[in-house]
Amino acid sequence: MPKLSKGLKLIDIFSIAAGAMVSAGIFILPGIAYQKCGASVIFVYFIAGILSIPGVISIAELVTAMPKAGGGYFFVTRSLGAGVGTIAGVLSWLSLIFKTTFALVGLATYVSLIVSINSHIVGILVCTAFLAINYFGIKKAGRVQVFLVLILFLILIFYIIYGARFIDVNNYTPFLKGGLQNIISTTGFIFVSYGGLLKVASLAEEVEDSKKLPKGMLTALGIICIVYTALVFVTVGVLNGDILSKSITPISDGGFAVLGVKGKILLSVAAIIGFISASNVGIMSASRYPYALSQDQMFPALFKKVSKKFKTPYWSIFITGLIIIIGLFLKLNILIEVASTSLILTYILANISIIIMRESKLINYKPQYKAPFYPYVQILGIILYSFLIFEIGKEALIATMFFIFVSIVVYFFYGRKRKQKEFALLHVIERVIDKNITGTSLEKELRKILRERDSIKEDQFDKIIKKCVVLDFNEKINYKDVYETVSKKLTKRLNMSEKKIFSMLMDKEKKYSSVISETVAIPHIVIKGKNKFEMVIIRGKKGIEYPDEKTPVIVFILLGTIDKRNFHLKALSAIAQIIHNRNFKENWLNAKNKDVLKEIILMSRRERF
Repeated sequence: MPKLSKGLKLIDIFSIAAGAMVSAGIFILPGIAYQKCGASVIFVYFIAGILSIPGVISIAELVTAMPKAGGGYFFVTRSLGAGVGTIAGVLSWLSLIFKTTFALVGLATYVSLIVSINSHIVGILVCTAFLAINYFGIKKAGRVQVFLVLILFLILIFYIIYGARFIDVNNYTPFLKGGLQNIISTTGFIFVSYGGLLKVASLAEEVEDSKKLPKGMLTALGIICIVYTALVFVTVGVLNGDILSKSITPISDGGFAVLGVKGKILLSVAAIIGFISASNVGIMSASRYPYALSQDQMFPALFKKVSKKFKTPYWSIFITGLIIIIGLFLKLNILIEVASTSLILTYILANISIIIMRESKLINYKPQYKAPFYPYVQILGIILYSFLIFEIGKEALIATMFFIFVSIVVYFFYGRKRKQKEFALLHVIERVIDKNITGTSLEKELRKILRERDSIKEDQFDKIIKKCVVLDFNEKINYKDVYETVSKKLTKRLNMSEKKIFSMLMDKEKKYSSVISETVAIPHIVIKGKNKFEMVIIRGKKGIEYPDEKTPVIVFILLGTIDKRNFHLKALSAIAQIIHNRNFKENWLNAKNKDVLKEIILMSRRERF
């Protein structure tokens, strides 16, 4: 099956995140939010931006460890299981669909200021246009996004700087309307304004270098938080409270107050660009969730079909677009509240997921970015987000619970019947109860993801490790007993007698010690014949007794014919690099079985040859 195209660069990541945020959340909501909390709406946008940080940094870590399509769905499934993952995937999908629909509604509202045309027709036409753009490829959609965001920012910065001259400080009173509770509930209400960051996560598989994801996401969050606060500050300052509280085009009305009709048109153009930008990204990112669900057999196979020519999941794109068009006929308040609630729930699950992934101690969980102040930021985020949800409103909670119910139904009547994947929570439970209840399928899946992420190609050493003998001793054992066991294991592989192999290993030990450090021994010998090479990996948890009271816990035994001399030297070089990896000894001693020992070696940092 064709893979998704990797065409997104750092500028695309920033443009997608920023462009997805600067839409209806700022061009429509400030007036509605002002009704709820007065001039303190300025702080509401700033607080919402700050509150986004725990969710964003957690998602940034998770997507650099698992840069796969479907973002939140993928890492929640691998952390908490397919049932919770299906809920996360459907919620994220619907959140992005409603945010995109919200952007299209906003677009129609602003277009109606310039041209008399039915709002539903505008929404359908724009949605159809971006369905086509996204079908023809992620690079084309990304290039459109960069251009749109550049123009958008230039207009908004001009408005902020020029409009600051016309501020009337009297417009900032009364500053606080309805008390602290109104600020909290309004913060939850406008939280969807920062939903663009979630859209980047769903496109992680199509990013050229996943290391740049956190930089692009956090830069976008910081800049947008400042721009939002400045925009609302200027708009509240130049508009009378009575006008602002009744406005559904507040930024455009602010432009009129500053520059007259020219300002209204200029800011309306900015709004239209913002809505178009958000619609483009919304379709681009939302469509990756059903694709990811289908990849795991949680959704019908139809959704995972990828265009051979354009490398895009076309059925997923078209069906997502169809639902967005249907959403155009829903009430505005419901769209906003459900999108915000779904986004907050996704952030809660991201914070829980990062705790589970880290505490699982999975060897192949190797994010390129680590969220700071773990786990305090995540715990604080979970508490604050939970509080926000209950302050948004009953309608949003009821609608969100309905979608959760739908997700559960989808899982039980479709996904549950399919093959279930191992997940990290089981590894955490395993550590607590001290019993083996998991295999290595998740480690292997993560290894495959890491190889794709880092463009690691399997070499001859990897192939040897995959098929080599692994011995694991829980109690202290003498090296002679180890060599006897090795000789028995290798007799068929090398077509040599046990006695001969044992004799060669012991002779080598008499000439000079194989112990190269307190923890490592590497006996390596040349055997007769041609085209033979075998390796044995040995762990002695309590130590392997060698002469002179040396007790290494890590032993690599190499046996090869003379014609394999070059590979023999490369293998020694690879081992030297592996044992010097950070936390190698700790991971080695804590590995639960032989398969995990192999995983540690296969995914250790080293030069490939």
